[in-house]
Amino acid sequence: MSEAHVFAIGILLAWMAGIRAYLTVFGVGIAGYFGWLDLPQALEATTSPWVLGVSGVLAAAEFFTDKIPGVDSVSDLLQTLLRVPAGAFLAAAAMSPDGELGAGMLAAGAGTALVSHALKAGSRALLNTSPEPVSNWTASVVEDTAVIGGLALVWSHPWIALAILVSVGVGIFLLIWWLWRKVFRGVSRLLSSPETPPNAPAS
Repeated sequence: MSEAHVFAIGILLAWMAGIRAYLTVFGVGIAGYFGWLDLPQALEATTSPWVLGVSGVLAAAEFFTDKIPGVDSVSDLLQTLLRVPAGAFLAAAAMSPDGELGAGMLAAGAGTALVSHALKAGSRALLNTSPEPVSNWTASVVEDTAVIGGLALVWSHPWIALAILVSVGVGIFLLIWWLWRKVFRGVSRLLSSPETPPNAPAS
């Protein structure tokens, strides 16, 4: 496996952790536990029954809470302190053949996870300004599908998985930009004062 191949895997895991940290850890652990993948030494910790149990339960809980408008934004805020370190660890661990975590990949993983987390949290915060929940549910399902699809492809076809996740990221960015313009225009209309009627002529 080439260095570029392994680097792509590390960046992918970090990106997915920024969106669904629990699901990403659970998916990597399950793949290693059942022998579907030969995990690097540093990632073998994810195959622990305790890690699998906790991450699986939390992933299931996040699946439902992420689809509740308002609750999802609170969850995103709280998970900022989890998703970035998780992304840093997964990226560095994927690149480590001997279990040592390199500072460069830790930084790259943290940065990647922070970007994907910010895109996710920003889009949800704007979507929650809409009174209808359909857009929120749709965004959540798209995120679930992207992470599960990425996990399925990450080791066998990392470049395809990377293309999918980058496309989702660009789509989220464009959605944020469109929603921000829409919200800004709405706020501008509310703040603009109506024209004052002309003074009535004196009698």
